[in-house]
Parts: sequence; structure tokens; C-alpha cells
Amino acid sequence: MEFPILETDLLKLIEITEVHINDVFSIFSDERVTKYYGMAQFTGINQAMNLVNSFQKNFQEKRSIRWGITLKDTEVFVGTIGLNNLQITSKKTEIGYDLKPDYWRRGIISEAAQTVIKYCFEKLDLYRIGAITFPENEPSFKLLLNLGFQKEGLLRGYIYQNDKSNDAYIFSIVRPDWKDQ
Repeated sequence: MEFPILETDLLKLIEITEVHINDVFSIFSDERVTKYYGMAQFTGINQAMNLVNSFQKNFQEKRSIRWGITLKDTEVFVGTIGLNNLQITSKKTEIGYDLKPDYWRRGIISEAAQTVIKYCFEKLDLYRIGAITFPENEPSFKLLLNLGFQKEGLLRGYIYQNDKSNDAYIFSIVRPDWKDQ
């Protein structure tokens, strides 16, 4: 399967390759980004290389798709967005995203997510897209609600990070709800 490049008015969602390792490191070594990500912040460039390699391997194995988010006019790499736990035959996946803090609150993730959601329902023929957030990550769960996701409940002790188990909210959007928007 060829990697799907997606475009919006302002963004281009691209395949993440070795040329993006420094960008990936820049994002995941920032404590503000990883605070609610479910993993520790990166301390070495090799961690970014391993993550990029896992993005590529998981795409080849049809288990996930992770796009790099670039600004169309400048080609600056500002974040990533993708599908985790992709199960084509079961028609479901989970969406996740991250963004360099300098670009927060500019509508970038919202624009990228709308395009990825459309791709899921129209091209991949999925039925359900889930999302997991920390309860404290109010900007993320407000974004999901604005995108049409519904809060389904609390997953107790679901994310292990910082040497403890943390609760998480689970959200979802299903194709009929998306079509009705």
C-alpha cells in the first residue's frame, strides 16, 4: 500500500521518514508535549529514530498510519497525527496527535484531524474512531468534542506514565454521527 498523502487548505500530511528525525525528537523531548502523551519525554535522538522506524514498520504491517503535519506554505514540520490500533477488518482505529507548543491553539490539529477522520470513513471504510485522553488534558478532550466525538467514559488506571497508573477518558465517533454533522 502506498503511503496516503493528505492535504488541507493550510496543511500537508506526509509520510514521516529519516529526514524528520530531528523534528520528531524536538516534539517528543518537550515535556509540555509528553505530559499527557502516555510516554516519557525523549532524552536521546536514537529514541526519535526508533519511533520513526516503528511508524514505518507499523504502516507496512497495516497496524497504524502516522502522518507528519507540515505547513503547506513553508513545509515546516509542526507535529504528527495518526491512527493507532488500526483494524481494517474490524472497521475501527484510534486517533492520536501531537504538536510543537509554538503552534498550539491555531486550529492545526483540528484541521488535520478533520481530514484524517474523513479519510478513515471514506477511504478506509471504518465505522469507529476512538481517542484516549488524560482527564487533565482539557484542550485535547474539548477538541475531540468539537470534532463530533462523544465521551464514553473513564478508563481507570489505563495509562502508565511517570511511575503510576493514570485514569483516562475514552471518546469515539462513529460513521453515522460523522455523516450527520
